[in-house]
Amino acid sequence: MKTLMATDGSPEATAALRAASRFLRKQKNAVSVLCVAPEPVIKLSANGSRNGHMRIRDAYRQRIGKETQAIVSTGQAALAKEGVKSEPITQFGSPAGIIQQLTGEYDVTVVGATGRKDRSLIGIGPVAGRAVEHGRGVVLVVRKPSNESNWRALVAVDGSGASQRALNALRLYFDIGAAEVTVMHVVETPWVHLGLSPEWLNYPDDIPDQVDPEIQLEKELGREAETIVEQAEGQLEGYALGVKTVIREGSPANEILGEAELEEYDLIVLGATGASDLKHQMLGSVSAKVAAQANCSVAVVRARE
Repeated sequence: MKTLMATDGSPEATAALRAASRFLRKQKNAVSVLCVAPEPVIKLSANGSRNGHMRIRDAYRQRIGKETQAIVSTGQAALAKEGVKSEPITQFGSPAGIIQQLTGEYDVTVVGATGRKDRSLIGIGPVAGRAVEHGRGVVLVVRKPSNESNWRALVAVDGSGASQRALNALRLYFDIGAAEVTVMHVVETPWVHLGLSPEWLNYPDDIPDQVDPEIQLEKELGREAETIVEQAEGQLEGYALGVKTVIREGSPANEILGEAELEEYDLIVLGATGASDLKHQMLGSVSAKVAAQANCSVAVVRARE
């Protein structure tokens, strides 16, 4: 297992590293701490020489390089307190671009929800946002856990290959032996997408033939939901501290966010697909919305290819 943990030296980023160490396996986990320093923007003036500008750039890189190394060392020290050994990485360039590129080389990439320049409690910063939208493997957007001892995870499943990858990642990379896990499936009925509530099915008794097809569909979706959560629960038995299941009906992103807030989970895990067709773009948008709006940490799992 290879884990990349990105930091910008802010207190929020350091806290994110420590929180991530609680979620992830410590054994057989090669952890690297990364800090990316932006390249200097130096415009060549009419009177200036190219060699002069090169000297300015080199002086900048030398000075900022030392600061970047100090930031990485601080992150490593924070992880060491959690019993995690790590290797340092420093680079120059675009933090969002470099982290996105590196996600394909690691099993898990850890980013704080916000960075030094964007400390709003709502949403995620541009670096985390780009990693979630375009990264590969597992991108873990970290917010401070609410539980100090055992932690609680909510894993969303829909029977797809993406949700199977989420279950596999949860077993392989996360310390779920110390976690209570809830498996959640959201039933998407046609009337939900039309903005209707299930009560629209309550037709008068004198036109039962118009109701039967919709009722049958609802029953079939319900049976499918039970099968999906039971199979997922079976895959997690023996790994997690405890497993339970929840089935809801509605918009997946809204129901996942509502469940996470109501039950005060520490982590949401869900799969996302990189496919480009309209259906998969809609499914992918669920992970982006949850990562941006959740009040807890979110792990978005994509294929690494």
